[in-house]
Amino acid sequence: MGHKKLIRFRAVDTFANVLQYPKNMPNNWHVFFKNNHPITLELACGKGEYSVGLGRVNQTNNYIGVDIKGNRIYNGAKISLEEGLTNVGFVRGQIDHLAEYFGEGEVNDIWIIFSDPFLRKPKNRLTHPRFLYIYQQVMKKGGVIKLKTDSKELYDFTLETIEEQGCSIVENIADIYGKGMAVGPLAIQTFYEKMHLADGRTIYYLSFTLPETTIVVPQRKAKMEIEDATEQ
Repeated sequence: MGHKKLIRFRAVDTFANVLQYPKNMPNNWHVFFKNNHPITLELACGKGEYSVGLGRVNQTNNYIGVDIKGNRIYNGAKISLEEGLTNVGFVRGQIDHLAEYFGEGEVNDIWIIFSDPFLRKPKNRLTHPRFLYIYQQVMKKGGVIKLKTDSKELYDFTLETIEEQGCSIVENIADIYGKGMAVGPLAIQTFYEKMHLADGRTIYYLSFTLPETTIVVPQRKAKMEIEDATEQ
C-alpha cells in the first residue's frame, strides 16, 4: 500500500462521520445523525462527491456514501467535516451487506453514480437482480433507485432488468445534457463526469421503483453470483 493511501486509511479511522463495517446500526441511524430525516444512499460512492453535493443543497435529508475503499471515502468525509455537513456520513463496507447496516424500510432512495459497468461480468452490475434483491430488504416501499451513467451497456441492461423484474420507471432520460435536463441533483458533477463530458460522452439517467413482489435472482446462477458479490 502506498504511503498516501496508508495516511488516508489512518485518517479515516479518526473521522466521526465514517463507520467501517458498522455493527448494531439497523434502525439506529437517527442516533448517528441526531435526527429522523430520510436517508439516501450513494453506492460505490468513490470520493463521495455526490453525497457531499446532495448534502450541501438539502439539509432535510441525510446522505450516506457506501464504498469498500477507505482511501476513496477519505476525500468526501474530509470535505464534509470541513464544511460542517452533519447530514453526510460514510460507510466503509460491502454493498451486498447493506441489510447488516440498515433496517427494513430505513433507506429512502439510492443513487448509483458512474458505477463500473462490468462489461465482462454483468452479474456484478449494481442494477443486477441480485443487488436489487438486497436493496429491496432495506428500502421503503416506493423508494427510488437513481442511476446516472455514461455506459450505454449499463443503461440498456438496467432497462431490461426493470422490465423483467416488474419495476416501475419514474424517469428515463437518454441524454440529460443534450435534452437540457441536467438540473437540480442531476447538475451535480463528479470528477469522472467532467472527464466524460470533455470526451463528448452521452450521460444517461434512469430512476425507478422496485416491485412489491420479491425480486427474482436467476436461480441457475444465484449461488455463483452470491459468492462473487464480495468483489463489490
